[in-house]
Amino acid sequence: MKELEKKYNHLEVEKGKYDFWLKGGYFKSGDLSKKPYTIVIPPPNVTGKLHLGHAWDNTLQDLIIRRKRMQGYDALYLPGMDHAGIATQAKVDAKLKEQGISRYDLGREKFLEVAWEWKHEYAGHIREQWEALGISVDYDKERFTLDDGLYQAVTEVFINLYKKGLIYRGERIINWDPQANTALSNIEVEHKEIEGAFYYFKYVLEDGSGFLEIATTRPETMYGDTALMVHPEDERFTSYIGKRAYIPGTDRLIPIITDSYVDMDFGTGCVKVTPAHDPNDFEVGKRHNLEMPLCMSDDGIMNELAHKYNGMDRFACRKACVKDLTESGLCTKIEKLIHNVGHSERTGVIVEPRLSKQWFVKMEPLSEQATKDSKVEFTPKRFEKTFLRWMDGTFDWCISRQLWWGHRIPAWYKDDEIYVGKEAPEGEGWKQDDDVLDTWFSSALWPFSTLGWPNETKDFERYYPTSTMVTGYDIIFFWVARMIFQGLEFTGESPFENCLIHGLIRDKDGRKMSKSLGNGVDPLDIKEKYGIDTLRYFLTTNSAPGMDLRFEIEKVESAWNFINKLWNISRFTLMNLGEFTIEDVEIDTDELSLVDKWLLGKLYNTIKDMDYNYEKFEFGEVARAIHNFSWEDFAAWYVEIAKIALNSDDEKTIKRTKSILSYVLLDIMKLLHPFMPFVTEEIYQQIPHVEESIMIAKWPELVEEFENDQAIKDFEIIQEMIKAMRNLRAEYNVAPSKQVKIFVKPATAKIKSLLLENTAILEKFLNPEDLEYITEYKSDEEVVSIVLNDVEMYLPLGSLVDISQEIERLEKELKKLNGEIKRGEGMLSNPNFINKAPEQKVNIEKAKLENYKEQYGVIKLRLEALEK
Repeated sequence: MKELEKKYNHLEVEKGKYDFWLKGGYFKSGDLSKKPYTIVIPPPNVTGKLHLGHAWDNTLQDLIIRRKRMQGYDALYLPGMDHAGIATQAKVDAKLKEQGISRYDLGREKFLEVAWEWKHEYAGHIREQWEALGISVDYDKERFTLDDGLYQAVTEVFINLYKKGLIYRGERIINWDPQANTALSNIEVEHKEIEGAFYYFKYVLEDGSGFLEIATTRPETMYGDTALMVHPEDERFTSYIGKRAYIPGTDRLIPIITDSYVDMDFGTGCVKVTPAHDPNDFEVGKRHNLEMPLCMSDDGIMNELAHKYNGMDRFACRKACVKDLTESGLCTKIEKLIHNVGHSERTGVIVEPRLSKQWFVKMEPLSEQATKDSKVEFTPKRFEKTFLRWMDGTFDWCISRQLWWGHRIPAWYKDDEIYVGKEAPEGEGWKQDDDVLDTWFSSALWPFSTLGWPNETKDFERYYPTSTMVTGYDIIFFWVARMIFQGLEFTGESPFENCLIHGLIRDKDGRKMSKSLGNGVDPLDIKEKYGIDTLRYFLTTNSAPGMDLRFEIEKVESAWNFINKLWNISRFTLMNLGEFTIEDVEIDTDELSLVDKWLLGKLYNTIKDMDYNYEKFEFGEVARAIHNFSWEDFAAWYVEIAKIALNSDDEKTIKRTKSILSYVLLDIMKLLHPFMPFVTEEIYQQIPHVEESIMIAKWPELVEEFENDQAIKDFEIIQEMIKAMRNLRAEYNVAPSKQVKIFVKPATAKIKSLLLENTAILEKFLNPEDLEYITEYKSDEEVVSIVLNDVEMYLPLGSLVDISQEIERLEKELKKLNGEIKRGEGMLSNPNFINKAPEQKVNIEKAKLENYKEQYGVIKLRLEALEK
């Protein structure tokens, strides 16, 4: 049998394993004799490299799917990528800019060729990153959101919703990116706090009777004003209603109207109405039948409505008009403020609310259906409320994007006619819409479009609805909800049974990881230094469902230490197994010793505990159970006790112990495999085993004969005795090698019998000079007693320590502590220190003083006892 290397080397262990799994076909789905279990990967954008968020997301999915595969399911973990419309186009545009050209120089067709080249390059990078993470996706089923099959699904959905009246084309206020020249979805807008101002302007009345004052944060939009507005019950403005006022610095007149939308207590009580540049003003404009002129073009440049500022950038216009109107007395006040302003996630520019003709999904009927019919079980449960809250009163969804990279809208125009269909209608003069669909429109179909829908494929019939969706809470609104309502609308079923929500990865101080803060962590750096198993174990065990995860390198190192411990106990076990084979493993529950029964009983409880928490997606609790069992029960106790049996002359005992070591270590590797697939595969190959890979090994099942709470309770009596003795030796500074006299008083004859049956264990770990069982301790000799639930232990003090030497040692310790107490009291009574030192320093000194006093009291009592 091959031995494990002396030291755990993650680089060597992980080398070649992924190729071994791929060649074995272990990632593949399709065994029709098994019950299906499906996870579709949230498709990463083909725009960049893996970050810790992806690593966390994918590792959680892989953890679930590896266990389900071992449990005997036909496990499909479906991979794929998202074309990520605006994000990818922005990257390709930037690449072209470096070459001194733009997409307009190339034209649409040539640009798309370049974009597809980008996709093929970055798809390769993403697959390399999946391999680095060890995720077991079925590459035969890989999809891309611009695949022909997915285009068919997208087109089918668009046409169907259009025919139902749930997709329409109309003018609405949308988020507009002036640099990318496209509409944005809400998810593509990041709100950031920036410094801005309230600018106060006079709108002079036409009749010369005065002016009305308004405050705005966007002065440049005043050139698109079509009214001033006051509350109908605001008596301050009664006399102004129906009059007209000049837009400051212009000869354009706008009416003064009333609407209950106005907040009388905010600002001046009078507001300007700019229907083409503000979503609330747009609704007002519709109610009052106001004109809706745009005062700037789609690239953020002011137009002729801005008069002398025509041709200026929107922010240059703001600066110039404020300066001019201040000089003319029409800008009366500027109040600085910090406010949240929307920025384009991709280009970083400030988003412009803008009236635009776009395609929309009518959300109300779809939202109602999703709220009523969704069967998705959210974990944690609270996110179901988040989902329902978002579905209640949703705005219509703007789905058109002014891009070239994406699913082109299947609509054709000829004069005033619109035709929606898969192909252009017959006849000349029809022109297809230049816009493409929002990325989220195609992503919303991902759970069923990837399985072949709208065709009735075998994959769709078998694997849909999918089993579990794993994703972050930041996209519940934008992706999870849309998958649910589209799934219900087009398949009649919720797209997944369970939705496991995780949080965001933050740095150790709780800050979101970002390029600007420079606090990001490259998972491949962690892989290189500690191994991917370490990273996976850290990511999957340090956060509860729905909670954020803090990246702390100390916890990563702790995970590495655990794997190193597993390596060492595996190496010890394998060395002692020798040529032991799987056929040699034999466990007869009637022939087991107490410690054997205890270990198998603890294994039974561990598997039961793990299975329970796995189904609740409480992976931290799952890991805690197997960590405690493997580190404490197996390594710290059983392996140490097994040395007694392995060194005995009894062949039967040796074989029984080897069987249990082999059986339990194999189960430990299986139980840990979903967390750390590489190292468990390496160790598995050396342990006596059946299947050619741990990936297809059978998940440990509960063996009823191993359940043994009595054996666990009985062995805990022995454990408590050993622990108490270790603590006593530490307290009295007695070396483990020093033999001491021990008198043992069991609570019952049954317990005495139990202890006598396990004399070899007690003698090894208590290291007694003499172990005597008594019914009462009657000696006059000074004694130290240990009182446990079922046993009392008495140790003559003279057997533990040289009393005169111990008195001398304790007197020295008291003297030293007395000096520290005087020093501390002197420092804390010094006004200069108390008043000038930082509060934290003062508190540290107070805590030290209390600790010294407590130690002093304990040692003094011990000294008094010795001097009696």
